[in-house]
Amino acid sequence: MTDRRRVQRIHQGERGFRADTLIVEEPLEIQLNGEPLSVTMRTPGDDVDLALGWLYAEGIITSFEDVVTAKHCMDSDLNVLDVRLRPHIAVPDRAGRGFTVSGACGTCGTSSLEALREVTAKAVRWPIRDDAAPVDPVALTALPDRLRGSQKAFARTGGVHAAGLYAPDGTELAVREDVGRHNAVDKIVGERLRAGALPLAGHVLMVSGRVGYEIVQKAAMAGIPVLAAVSAPSTLAVDLAAELGMTLVGFLRGDSMNVYTGTSRTSSSQAASSA
Repeated sequence: MTDRRRVQRIHQGERGFRADTLIVEEPLEIQLNGEPLSVTMRTPGDDVDLALGWLYAEGIITSFEDVVTAKHCMDSDLNVLDVRLRPHIAVPDRAGRGFTVSGACGTCGTSSLEALREVTAKAVRWPIRDDAAPVDPVALTALPDRLRGSQKAFARTGGVHAAGLYAPDGTELAVREDVGRHNAVDKIVGERLRAGALPLAGHVLMVSGRVGYEIVQKAAMAGIPVLAAVSAPSTLAVDLAAELGMTLVGFLRGDSMNVYTGTSRTSSSQAASSA
């Protein structure tokens, strides 16, 4: 996940050269049945989970049973991964919807916001109930430090995002790192998909940085009721979380947080002082 580069260091007028550790970013071409479908910039590692999580979030597959094989094209390079689907699974029309994405955005391949909303509405298979999965705000406040403590690549580079999956009491279940936070989420969802552990009702997803629409979408597709972040959400993220009945927490730092939607899950005396 990391590599070394020689850099010139300038500090207080003094110049020198040293080795610096950087996070690796490379393209991954995702193929369906041998045909190119998408190219995403990612940090190598957990590529199968990344591809499966992405296909699941796009509504192309609904379970791991839809997949025959998922593996790298070893005869070309490790930056090409082919997923073979069961014969009854429809392959999307790539000409009608471009799927090229980057490490910065999980929805750049969608031709319109309305199309994305339609995909999300049809593919969210487990409606999230307002009274489901209460969460203790005190347990939430511990998550940023817990996530940071598990970010080995970030500790070495300072240039990688992370997503962590937690039980309501704060128990860490999985952490993935990537140059794109949406890729990190896909890696977690893909691993849970392979394990047959979806939906993730009663779980909390914690992400580094901000929360955009695509992160809420991916969490909802996996049935995750609570999404938290150390930074701010966007307006579209808040609107979608409210629409789907999710609890969205932002600016989770120290002993404070903003609960933007789904406040009933944190409605306790402790939550009231944190909202």
